[in-house]
Amino acid sequence: MDDGLVAIPILPDTAGMTAADEKPAGAEDFGKPSTGEPPGTLSVQQLEALLFVAERPLTRREIASLGGVDRATVDALLGDLEVVLRGRGITLVAVGDEVQLATSPAAGSLIARYTGAEGSKLSPAALETLAIIAYRQPVTRGTIERIRGVDSDYVVRTLLHRRLVVEHGRADTPGRPILYGTGFDFLERFGITSLDDLPPLDPEAAERLVE
Repeated sequence: MDDGLVAIPILPDTAGMTAADEKPAGAEDFGKPSTGEPPGTLSVQQLEALLFVAERPLTRREIASLGGVDRATVDALLGDLEVVLRGRGITLVAVGDEVQLATSPAAGSLIARYTGAEGSKLSPAALETLAIIAYRQPVTRGTIERIRGVDSDYVVRTLLHRRLVVEHGRADTPGRPILYGTGFDFLERFGITSLDDLPPLDPEAAERLVE
């Protein structure tokens, strides 16, 4: 029976409430990406995924910054990742402070057939120049030419084009000549993970590399 009464909704007491109190639950997180991990943590799996998607080598400092961890943690995780990848089709390659994932040397011939690189052989001159750069790096073109005894401009440009050789800055000498060294493609092409894996030179070859 309608007795003429009107129901009045009971509102919460907002006296003393702050702006934060008035937000609905979870509103402060709206639009913020969720990482699923607390800041300052980095796992071996995350590190592997990061290196996998990276389009270039990453420095240990970059990894530490992205993962919110210190350099020592990055070094330890890289060591763990190297162990995890042993015997697999992907390996961890390090050049100085930079690291990158590369195909395993055991898969080299298969990958070469897929990419068509198997038919791209290096000439004796290119191999000789590449060896000088690998063992003497960083080295200028002038030094390469003194060791070889012939002009090496064309062969150095060829190695640069194939990304077996990269520029490593300039020498602090008159004219500031370009310094050349090897990069990640060199390591992958020759199936090694570090310059420390280069085979030792015989005495005669080692003597030729000394000015």
